[in-house]
Amino acid sequence: MITKATMAQMPLSLKLGMILTMMIATMAFVSLVWTPYAVDQLNIAGRLQPLFHAQHWLGTDHFGRDILSMVMVGAQVSIAVALVAVGIGMAFGVPLGLTAAALEGTRFDDVIMRGNDLAFAFPALVIAILITAILGPSALNAIIAIGIFNIPVFARVARGGALTQWRMDYILAARVAGKSKTRISIEHILPNISTLLIVQGSIQFSLGILAEAGLSYVGLGAQPPTPSWGRMLAESQTMISFAPHLAIVPGLAIIITVLGLNLMGDGLRDWLDPRLKRDQRRQG
Repeated sequence: MITKATMAQMPLSLKLGMILTMMIATMAFVSLVWTPYAVDQLNIAGRLQPLFHAQHWLGTDHFGRDILSMVMVGAQVSIAVALVAVGIGMAFGVPLGLTAAALEGTRFDDVIMRGNDLAFAFPALVIAILITAILGPSALNAIIAIGIFNIPVFARVARGGALTQWRMDYILAARVAGKSKTRISIEHILPNISTLLIVQGSIQFSLGILAEAGLSYVGLGAQPPTPSWGRMLAESQTMISFAPHLAIVPGLAIIITVLGLNLMGDGLRDWLDPRLKRDQRRQG
């Protein structure tokens, strides 16, 4: 439970990031049970209504669909895709990184790191587009594509953090006590690198939101009639001169979500990293 004292110790960036993120998460949660209109409800007679319309607060699109409802459900889609993709990256990448660190200098470690280098040689979105183009356009395939790219990211972060821990005296004591490398990795190293993984998770979450929007923009993400922020942007580009709100609203949704997650990641790093706290006290 977060107390007032804990809140007072939080960096401003973390507080602001939490507020923005909770706004989007609340909107996505509410959309599970309620939206002003059905997202597949067409109303050609009421198409292209402007912002702040009496019945449609964020206007309507070229099919007369309510933009607020579409943005709410789009938040649900973006968060679900990014969250599951980050989960895939952690579930496979962290064990690979911990194992590579425990077997430092072996053939396994070399194979894992060279595989990471190969993955990072190509832009993430290009890899995601390639995978979804092969598997076919859908939200599920977008999750798989983004999740696959997250695996080497978490593997590298976990390996780097674990290598530092393996050189600590308490690890030497655990080895002298007869504990296996697997047990040491799970009981001692994983808890001590959890901060790194949490911060990286928030960063990858924001990148997942952008990747999902990018895939949907080119038609490889969630398919109609499921709303998607990226597809809303793609559909609005030919009407931006006379109906700019069609692009502004989903664009702002993406900006707010990514900004909130990035601020939260930076704030968590500043708050949870003891080395940064020591540096701040010295400077003060």
